[in-house]
Amino acid sequence: MLKPRFKTDPLQHAAGFRDALTGWFSKCGKDYPWRRTRDPYAVLVSEVMLQQTQIATVLGRGFYRRFLETFPTLESLAVAEDDRLLKAWEGLGYYRRVRMLRETARAVISEHGGMFPSGLAELRKLPGVGPYTAGAVRGFAFDLPSVVVDGNVARVLARMMDFSKPVDDSPGLKQLWQWAEVLADPERSRIYNSALMELGQTICRPGVPDCLSCPVAEFCRTQVPETLPVKKTKVAITEIDEHALWLRDPDGGILLHLEAGKRRQGLWKLPTRPAAEVAGLPVLIEHRYTITRYRVTLRVHDGTGLRKVSPAEGESWQHEGEIPHLAMPSPFRRVVEELLAES
Repeated sequence: MLKPRFKTDPLQHAAGFRDALTGWFSKCGKDYPWRRTRDPYAVLVSEVMLQQTQIATVLGRGFYRRFLETFPTLESLAVAEDDRLLKAWEGLGYYRRVRMLRETARAVISEHGGMFPSGLAELRKLPGVGPYTAGAVRGFAFDLPSVVVDGNVARVLARMMDFSKPVDDSPGLKQLWQWAEVLADPERSRIYNSALMELGQTICRPGVPDCLSCPVAEFCRTQVPETLPVKKTKVAITEIDEHALWLRDPDGGILLHLEAGKRRQGLWKLPTRPAAEVAGLPVLIEHRYTITRYRVTLRVHDGTGLRKVSPAEGESWQHEGEIPHLAMPSPFRRVVEELLAES
């Protein structure tokens, strides 16, 4: 690919950069539901969902629409019980996000009378709201001057400035935010930030970007965009095995375990056992999934042959008809549905 030549320093000609970018976006920008609203609550929900989930997943599987149908207002989220809250978030993972979202709703009600603040300092004081989320709510909901640097923006800035240092450590992030502040649009924050993020999503994408279609190619310094951004060495993936039991009683009950740990607190799953305890039991289904730095092989064993099973702490029999209404981690939801379909 013959990359267009660098001609104009974006830091010295920020207005020209902003005009080129927003002009492109006004013609080519995609229509997402969170771009049709100025409701800071709906904007916040979209931003929290998209922190660790792709747009295609959030939209294609209806997570955003269903969540706002379940909790249409700040007040409805603030009083949500755990089981309903987790069920509405099921499939998105990182369940701490939705609990923190509820805490944010409660804080807006208790500290701001139910009205979202628009100031960065006040937004930053809300539970779980960091620099990015505060800037996103301020910019997208209130159209006030703001800076947002997510993964897409970081990639655009690293390539544009030919920045060859890691973008995911403290010095690198500090530099990116400084550049973003210089380039930020003081009058068109909503459209400018949307344009900058979409540029990274569609044209200045990971791997080999489409530089020939880039509306701000003349402002881009790098000649090897596919090598940027640079990131810290990845944490090694650890392979682990997880052994679960499939047990049913004559009344249609299935033995499940209600998790109490920090990561999946309040979620139901099949009871797990040490490998030695289930070594002689047939494997009914095997499923692999990844969570943080672990690649897990989940093996579900047929517990029919066990003489007597006494539910351990946190375990109980749940009727088959109730299972669709229980919140479950996606890997366990998948194997339970497959096993029920086969029975």
